Amino acid sequence: MAKLLHIGVYPGTFDPITYGHLDVIQRATRLVDLLIVGVSTNVPKDPFFSIQERIAMIEEEIKSLPLSPDVEVKVKPFDNLLVNFAKQEGAKLLIRGLRAVSDFEYEFQMAGTNRKLSPELETVFLVASESYQLIASNLVKEIARLKGDTSPFVSPQVAQKLKERFSE
Repeated sequence: MAKLLHIGVYPGTFDPITYGHLDVIQRATRLVDLLIVGVSTNVPKDPFFSIQERIAMIEEEIKSLPLSPDVEVKVKPFDNLLVNFAKQEGAKLLIRGLRAVSDFEYEFQMAGTNRKLSPELETVFLVASESYQLIASNLVKEIARLKGDTSPFVSPQVAQKLKERFSE
């Protein structure tokens, strides 16, 4: 009998990917056999980095994560409803990160809506590790824009990309 493959989707804009995102990715791989990092192209505001840049950054960052050899992580763009993307990918689990209590209300509402749209999908919340609870991509971009040190929040590679982008 073939082993049942547990597929999860961790969606976001990842503009840019932070240590907090990487923490959730690493921890989510303990729950699934295949984790799909879904990079949303349907963003209300124009993202700072293009979809191609965001995907490339995520793929590069994942290489440095200590993941189990039994777990596969794929990075894919999506521009439709999250529940439809998850169904397309065969996922039964949506993974969401929570940083603070303020995230919970929005995420709770989103989970309820997703459940109405697709009752077979479960949402799992991973509370950010203590050292990553204050990290938000929009704050990282603001720090970079004002020429501050982003190294506590993003990898050296992502920090360099931010620095280059704000130098343009």
